[in-house]
Amino acid sequence: MKLLSGGNPQIAKADGDAPVQAYIAAMPGWKSDVGRWLDALIVRTVPDVRKAVRWNSPFYGVEGRGWFVSTHCLTKYVRVTFFAGMSLRPVPAGGTPKSKEARWIDIYEGDELDEPQMTAWVKQAAALPGWVP
Repeated sequence: MKLLSGGNPQIAKADGDAPVQAYIAAMPGWKSDVGRWLDALIVRTVPDVRKAVRWNSPFYGVEGRGWFVSTHCLTKYVRVTFFAGMSLRPVPAGGTPKSKEARWIDIYEGDELDEPQMTAWVKQAAALPGWVP
């Protein structure tokens, strides 16, 4: 498995759980644990979730409504991007003027994983119209 700059796994574009699991397995070190945690939380929260790998990142969506969240490995953290993040309460902290509606959180090694907050964001995001490329 090839890692791109920043340690992000290179996974071919594909739909379904298998490519997402391949991505998670290829996440380096502690990031793989974060990937497994996020994937399990999303599946538990949105049982009919649709999964795919696009642009070397796992995407999660609802059929007919688009993608609501994506993850990506960077050198020192895992970024969790909510495409309709400005509509979430509370609004996730990450964002720039160019990111429009998208907002994200960055999870660093050793960060405490806030399962109740992440579950609330995933539940809210899945109920909103998603991003359709």
